[in-house]
Amino acid sequence: MTPIRAAAPALAALFLATSAIAAEFEVTPIVIEETKAVFGKVESRDSVLARARIGGTVREIRVDEGSVVKEGDVVAIIVDDKLAIQQQAADARLQALTSQLVNARTELARAEELIKSGATTQSRVDLARTQVEVLTNQLAAAEADGAVIAAMSAEGDVLAPASGRVLRVPVTEGSVALPGEEIALIAGGGYFLRLALPERHAAAIVEGVTVRVGGRPGTGEGHDGRLVKVYPQIEDGRVLADVEVEGLGDYFVGERTMVWIPVGTRSVLSVPPEAITTRHGVDYVHLAGDPGRDVAVIPGASISPGGEPRIEILSGLRAGDSVLTP
Repeated sequence: MTPIRAAAPALAALFLATSAIAAEFEVTPIVIEETKAVFGKVESRDSVLARARIGGTVREIRVDEGSVVKEGDVVAIIVDDKLAIQQQAADARLQALTSQLVNARTELARAEELIKSGATTQSRVDLARTQVEVLTNQLAAAEADGAVIAAMSAEGDVLAPASGRVLRVPVTEGSVALPGEEIALIAGGGYFLRLALPERHAAAIVEGVTVRVGGRPGTGEGHDGRLVKVYPQIEDGRVLADVEVEGLGDYFVGERTMVWIPVGTRSVLSVPPEAITTRHGVDYVHLAGDPGRDVAVIPGASISPGGEPRIEILSGLRAGDSVLTP
């Protein structure tokens, strides 16, 4: 018996064993979501200015770029030296009016005693009473003026209008600030991603869909977000959309990251990864049948319909073909 004839039974047995452990997979079209990869820019919901309410010299700055502040925190102190002088003048006027009022009340009490004995006239009593009322009103007005000056001095405290992170502090200690001038820029209200999509996808994007956000380099995998707003205006061939994502507080405002957003569906052919073999740089699948044959294919991206791993086949197979998988 020749060696070839002796090996034939062994090859046949090997073929039968291989066929026994192989399974057939029927190639059928499946519909998957088509995504568009775009860059999303981290934006803050509110960018509010902490402004000076009075003019004066910046005496102290209590925050720096990157500082986290709460609403009402003092971010800087502005001092106007003229207010201190005005406060001293108001205090001196209060003391003078108080002394005059005490003297007028004494005169009124004396006149009321004298009129009982007929030693003075009613007109003098009325004049003393009027003087007391005038000085009382003047004292109240002086107290109000002093309160206004005190309130203006308190307005030297520049307060944070919202909770958030300080983005910019364009002044330095010792500089002169005018009323309404910017002291700090605060990003508040949380963070979101703003996308700019080509206008051909405007009709395909839907609010509420889940999008995939890429992770920052060196920080691991990305996470999911939700499309919350699509703006109804197209500018420069782009439609704007906002995406809410948990954990964006660690990002820099203005930082860009990759986002994959669903823009439609398409039908694809796919096979399990183990059905593809590579020989000499060419990918093959083995078609079932009698006799079976190897077919060269062009694989595409990895997909997971129903949670099962599949490889998209771009060319080489047709719907209804059966391939062998080990």
